[in-house]
Amino acid sequence: MTPANLADTVLSAARAVFETRGLDVGALPATTTVERPRNPEHGDYASTLALQLGKKVGVAPRELATALAEELGRRDGVKSVEIAGPGFLNIRLDAAAAGVLARDIVLAGSAYGRTERLAGERVNLEFVSANPTGPVHIGGVRWAAVGDALSRVLRTAGADVGTEYYFNDAGSQIDRFARSLLAAAKGEAAPEDGYGGAYIAEIAADVVKAEPEVLSQDPEAAQETFRRVGVDLMFAEIKKSLTEFGVHFDTYFNEKDLHDRGELQEALDRLREQGHIFESDGATWLRTTDFGDDKDRVLRKSDGDWTYFAADCAYYLDKRKRGFERVVIMLGADHHGYIGRMKAMAACFGDDPAKNLEILIGQMVNLVREGEPVRMSKRAGTVVTLEDFVEALGVDATRYALARYSSDSPIDIDIDLWTRASRENPVYYVQYVAARTASAARQAEALGVTRGEPGDFRADLLDNEKDNELLKTLGEYPETVAFAAEHREPHHVARLLEKIAGAYHRFYDEPACRITPKNADDPVTDGHRARLWLNDATRTVIANGLALLGVSAPERM
Repeated sequence: MTPANLADTVLSAARAVFETRGLDVGALPATTTVERPRNPEHGDYASTLALQLGKKVGVAPRELATALAEELGRRDGVKSVEIAGPGFLNIRLDAAAAGVLARDIVLAGSAYGRTERLAGERVNLEFVSANPTGPVHIGGVRWAAVGDALSRVLRTAGADVGTEYYFNDAGSQIDRFARSLLAAAKGEAAPEDGYGGAYIAEIAADVVKAEPEVLSQDPEAAQETFRRVGVDLMFAEIKKSLTEFGVHFDTYFNEKDLHDRGELQEALDRLREQGHIFESDGATWLRTTDFGDDKDRVLRKSDGDWTYFAADCAYYLDKRKRGFERVVIMLGADHHGYIGRMKAMAACFGDDPAKNLEILIGQMVNLVREGEPVRMSKRAGTVVTLEDFVEALGVDATRYALARYSSDSPIDIDIDLWTRASRENPVYYVQYVAARTASAARQAEALGVTRGEPGDFRADLLDNEKDNELLKTLGEYPETVAFAAEHREPHHVARLLEKIAGAYHRFYDEPACRITPKNADDPVTDGHRARLWLNDATRTVIANGLALLGVSAPERM
């Protein structure tokens, strides 16, 4: 029995109590939840439903809890119900009800953990979105790992998700990039405001190879060639590195398209219709202070040029026109000031900023070697790139390490720790369970232990304390994924996987929980078969959870 199944049972029992007592069934919630008590001695699960409903229907919570406990005690799978404090319900399941979860997980396979919690929501998730002036740096790597994991978690919770990478191949940054390439091709020092580093020389050489006559062009034409070809080469490299990292975007959106299609003017017209545009000093402004911004924002300068914020407005409107109800944008720590203006902009369009726009801010990441940060500086040429990260840790460890922490917390990634083959290394600890469960299944097959038919599964034989602990952690998986999706926090999945790993190791090391006979001539029992189901259920959940994080579940290590 999963926590969700038990919660439904609790709600059903409450309805029966209300009907018997003539209480208002309209006061019952559409759904309820159960939680695992911190102290296992308090039962398998706890419910606060009686506390929540007592005042609403004019019944003392403990009295309501007593009636609810009696009704629950008659339900299949419920071993006992105890009342604690003012009306808490501590529920224990019988072994058969708890154990059937192992079979259900195995039969569900990769579908275990899927819910409809966010069904009907169309979400546009934008992340990384670095301009093509250099390789993906360490901050972008964090968003690549977290953003991709979040997209998988959201889809598993039933949301319709479109992932997007937004870039600009025009503007001052691209001009400096082109000048830097031209200087490198001529063997000159990078411009003072330009980009350095080995990658600039490499891209410059590739441009010359593709356009052999470029250095004989006049300076303006040469710079345009380096801009056009260099940006294409740089962006191809970015796409390649992200693909090798396991990150794929549904849409790569170029800011230039907004200009070419007249969408900035369209956004301006829409905002003017809403009554939030005004003219001052020859410029066109958006009155964002009406919605809490610290100052109004210029959309079009007095010289007629559009501002970056005007493009932000047009891009947001473009996403909404494409049918995305919720726009989620993942930005770096240096973009915290964008939140107020972007929320105000959404309100100016007539949207609800709390519903239609979310901005997630990711904090800094340090890659640490021997206790010292590996420094990064794109202009100085000491760039810590996605490739550097993967070379140091590998794809799996990099993705797990970055997705394991709340994105609003700065983190240090210790190369020594994350490359260590020990339980101190979280990704090794979890992946080892994936390999160990696969190994246990192979050993069982070699010794003639098979799960047998689902109908022959003896769930009641999973009656050891270690069985129960493992089953309860596996049962947390669907709700954890749904919670992670709702709160945009995929790190909860990683933390549960580590909890499951600990429970599995304790199960595996328990002599009473053997999957295979102790001696070669001992008979295979239904208990061995039942624990093989539990072993395979564990591998299923570990594999599903690692897949959400973009990490492999190896069969051997």
